[in-house]
Amino acid sequence: MSDVIDNRRQRRAGRIALIVAVPVAVLSILPLLWALISSLRPSSEIFAHLSPFSIQTIWPSSVSLDNYFAVLDSDFTRSLINSVIVAFFSVVLGLIVSSLAAFALAVLDFPGRSAVFAIMVVSFLVPFEAIAIPLANTFRDWNLQNTLVGLVLPAIGNGLSIFLLRQFFLNIPYSLAEAARMDGLSWFGIYRRIYLPLSRASLVGAGLILFVFQWQSFLWPLLIAPAPDSRVAPVAIADFAQESGVDFGQMFAAAILTAAVPLILLLVFQRQFTGSLASSGSKE
Repeated sequence: MSDVIDNRRQRRAGRIALIVAVPVAVLSILPLLWALISSLRPSSEIFAHLSPFSIQTIWPSSVSLDNYFAVLDSDFTRSLINSVIVAFFSVVLGLIVSSLAAFALAVLDFPGRSAVFAIMVVSFLVPFEAIAIPLANTFRDWNLQNTLVGLVLPAIGNGLSIFLLRQFFLNIPYSLAEAARMDGLSWFGIYRRIYLPLSRASLVGAGLILFVFQWQSFLWPLLIAPAPDSRVAPVAIADFAQESGVDFGQMFAAAILTAAVPLILLLVFQRQFTGSLASSGSKE
């Protein structure tokens, strides 16, 4: 009898959660849908149907790709390529640094390991905006302004990706490392031959975190790479707002193109990403 009551309660709770989740999901999708529809309209028609709200607000009478063609023919294409290059090197170098740091914090026993881990956790709790300006001044002193190194360097030491990988490494039985050590394998060999092959899903999750952090970054590229040749996509989107006015059609088209890249990656690697997050909880 109690099982029947529990099942009814679970079904009722599920219905309530669904009733709440559907409107929240719709409200979350509406701005993105409106931006997508607006990118397919001439700028003069974007705000024409907002007040009063009607079906034409989210359903255009005609669709045109002129805004996308104009954006791709502009300097924004170069900025989009810059973003891809910066994100690629940030992910590759960031995974190398993060996985090595996570391996040391999870497997190696050295004095002060807990203190280093605590400092690392605090590092990703501190807003980057709090240190962006002094860090940018330091990079200018090092002549790293408008360079790939200047854009990539702050992203490779991501505390959140280190934390995620460390938690996954803690789930791998330490007996594997002990057996490998008895066979004469070095710590780097254990890291490369045992831990990395077992951590592919977690590496994908950490890579997506690094990619999204770098891809959506605006303040740091604005400070360290203001030159047109070095500009990345989020900064270039702001350039569509000129003193003579704002071309909202092209701005929305550029924003949709920029948002589509991480969305596609997340859809492709969704299973690995959710699996890496699910495995982040572990025993110490």
